[in-house]
Amino acid sequence: MFKVSCIQLCSTDCDKNNLKRTTALIKKAIKQKTDFIITPEVSSKFSLDKKKLLSTATSMHQDRYLKGIKNLAKKYKKWILIGSLIIKDKNKLVNRSVLINSNGKIKSYYDKIHMYDAKLSKSEKYAESKTFKPGNKIKIVSLPWGKLGLSICYDLRFPNMYRKMSKKGAIFLSIPSAFTDTTGKRHWHTLLKARAIENFSYVFAPGQAGKHCNGRKTYGHSMIVSPDGKILKELGKREGVITTTVDPKKPIELRKTIPSINLD
Repeated sequence: MFKVSCIQLCSTDCDKNNLKRTTALIKKAIKQKTDFIITPEVSSKFSLDKKKLLSTATSMHQDRYLKGIKNLAKKYKKWILIGSLIIKDKNKLVNRSVLINSNGKIKSYYDKIHMYDAKLSKSEKYAESKTFKPGNKIKIVSLPWGKLGLSICYDLRFPNMYRKMSKKGAIFLSIPSAFTDTTGKRHWHTLLKARAIENFSYVFAPGQAGKHCNGRKTYGHSMIVSPDGKILKELGKREGVITTTVDPKKPIELRKTIPSINLD
């Protein structure tokens, strides 16, 4: 058994400010005796302005937000998953989820594969593929409590990705997000519960919440979902943290009871 925490933010385009707010919430989670902490997508810098991002984003080695979170992980001996950072990699921008171990070292990272290119209305359009270089590798990492499948936001709509993770032994799925308010109202809860149930996996889904500096609205409702689809913890639309106890044996037991993962 261990405790996991999902942090909910309303990030700005200032990494220094975002680090300060994230730090406060991480310390709150630590007071709740958590073992593993996850932040939302684009925790460090909330922007889709490619020109500005190219001038302000850095490599992982230089990233100020990442350095700050690594220091916290080392100081408090906690595993922390930064839901995602905007990183410059060979003059390209990537949306990167970074896992830090309890010694403050980078254990692994994952670059978002599926780019959110969508036209929700005449006034609400997204074209992530024009800003970011997509990743091309599914990532599964070993935590002290079991295997974790890494993903980011729009990946949620591609169930085959999670099936591949589960067949390779992942019993936890991280889905840090900045889900739009528009689609969040319609699909967020249903999609998260579906990914949990069909894979008999815990789902950890911290989100961005509120109206951001660029006018974009995100849905919030960070959630931790059990392998049988029960919402264990949920936050509304304010910044904050949710924490709950997780039993790594439960996914394994459910998969033995209904062995559907082995049949496709």
